[in-house]
Amino acid sequence: MATTRRLTCFDLLKFNNVNLDELTETYFQSFYFEYLAKWPEYFAVQEAPGKEIMGYVMGKVEGKGKDWHGHVTAVTVAPEYRRLGLANKMMHFLECVSEQIYNAYFVDLYARESNAVAVKMYRKMGYELYRQVIGYYSGKEDAFDMRKSLARDPDKLLQKPHNPLRVPPGVGNPSPE
Repeated sequence: MATTRRLTCFDLLKFNNVNLDELTETYFQSFYFEYLAKWPEYFAVQEAPGKEIMGYVMGKVEGKGKDWHGHVTAVTVAPEYRRLGLANKMMHFLECVSEQIYNAYFVDLYARESNAVAVKMYRKMGYELYRQVIGYYSGKEDAFDMRKSLARDPDKLLQKPHNPLRVPPGVGNPSPE
């Protein structure tokens, strides 16, 4: 049985089994520490009974006005623990933080266009394609910017597809003001 708990700085030394996956974006330790210092409530791990890290989620809150939202920086599960619903639990955790602590309008995330399994999983969780960011991953692969509206956006206006759908990185405000 997995336990969901807050990530600690010591966990950063123990999650290589989770990060050793070609579809997982990994960062320098300083990046994790910066996020953990600014948004500790957005970090959680799934831990096995033997204390092994099975997966983790990290995120942040950002934006202004109607663009105020939670952002999933990373959610990943070690290959040997996939298909157990752990990613779904961690996404729900992050959505609750965004809604209950920060009163965000929506949660967004970026998924590799080639990661069909992840895109399908996010769609099942209620995420919709908002826009496609051209060359987002090292200039080589597009990202799907996906959104899920929270209670503060009951009509789901902020998750409707952007026009134009395909945009270069850094172009335009991701949501209407």
